[in-house]
Amino acid sequence: MKQLTMKPSNPLRGTIKVPGDKSISHRSVMFGSIANGTTRVEGFLPGADCQATIACFKSMGVSIEQHSPTSLTIEGVGWEGLKEPEELLDVGNSGTTIRLMLGILAGRPFYSAVAGDESIARRPMDRVLDPLREMGAKVDGRQGGRFTPLGVRGGGLKGIHYQSPVASAQIKSCILLAGLQATGETIVEEPHLSRDHTERMLRAFGVEVNSFSGGVSLHGGQQLIGKDVRVPGDISSAAFPLVAALLVPGSHITIQDVGLNPARTGILDVLHAMGAMVEVKETGEWSGEPVGDITVSASDLQGTEISGELIPRLIDEIPIIAVAATQAKGKTIIRDAAELKVKETNRIAVTATELSKLGANIEETPDGLIIEGGTPLHSGICDSRGDHRIGMATAIAGMVAKGGATVENATAINVSFPGFAELMAELSEK
Repeated sequence: MKQLTMKPSNPLRGTIKVPGDKSISHRSVMFGSIANGTTRVEGFLPGADCQATIACFKSMGVSIEQHSPTSLTIEGVGWEGLKEPEELLDVGNSGTTIRLMLGILAGRPFYSAVAGDESIARRPMDRVLDPLREMGAKVDGRQGGRFTPLGVRGGGLKGIHYQSPVASAQIKSCILLAGLQATGETIVEEPHLSRDHTERMLRAFGVEVNSFSGGVSLHGGQQLIGKDVRVPGDISSAAFPLVAALLVPGSHITIQDVGLNPARTGILDVLHAMGAMVEVKETGEWSGEPVGDITVSASDLQGTEISGELIPRLIDEIPIIAVAATQAKGKTIIRDAAELKVKETNRIAVTATELSKLGANIEETPDGLIIEGGTPLHSGICDSRGDHRIGMATAIAGMVAKGGATVENATAINVSFPGFAELMAELSEK
């Protein structure tokens, strides 16, 4: 699917499910691999990023059987069972894979080499490597060890108390995974709450993790025990059909079995603030994660301001929030989102550039966006730039743009949402 064309849509109707949560899918493979015993995973996201994680751990001697695209069995080898890889560990386009895996590799007494695609090669790794080096890890790479490819000589770690300059689940998770292999206690404090999937899943795997106001801590030397994991639908993926249904007149859809972790539901808070008709029904808990159904109907939206501690709870959804904002009444201002500059693309710049191609009145700022709402969108050709969320955001914009929109390099969408185009077509045909 190198190119995807989306046209103005009929009302969207129906009840659907979205692919499994990407963050939880990554962690299920990593934690299952370093656990003792068998881990079975249902609802796994079979996207390119998560497949890269599987490949990396297979290269370290872990037996992982994929019974179907969404069902895995992992025969965990424990910390000591990981083997020195004979080949380069290739993370592809996955920032989660490389940053969390570096925390694991930092404590293993062997050498490993890690790299990824061109996008990963441009993404600085010092934000995780600085604390790992403080713990005693030996890592080298391009430009003083900031960029891939990276060489890691692991082992001999000591616990640290780290004050993270940004709220980032990847930074926190990397340090905690290293801390489990370190002597003493490891403490990570953050300026705002970041996603806590790592803490929740570590507890499910039998690890004692202490969460407190502003941070989290654990002691080294703990072992993980294999666990059955059921992965909920990814709310970051659900955001795209949700916003489409809000914008296309006459729409009414329900998305079932979506993860409702409070650290991830900032998108719902924003949509409520914008006046969206959104109903959330919590239905249970899967592997420590709250799960439920989300129902939305087409709504007249109002502009809003998004900043501060809300940003880490919706950082991946900002491109699609920007699409919603183009059709809202009034101005939407997004601040404190400089973290977007180090995603698969500089999502601040790329969101502004690509939506402008469709006539959006959108201004890039150093840490966010200013969007003038009520702007009719017109036809145009956008480029995902290899970023799955940019690809889907511009595709949804095409559903409300006069004449539609064509998205180049649409294959990137498969990273997190295999079957995206087919699912949106199914909703518009009901």
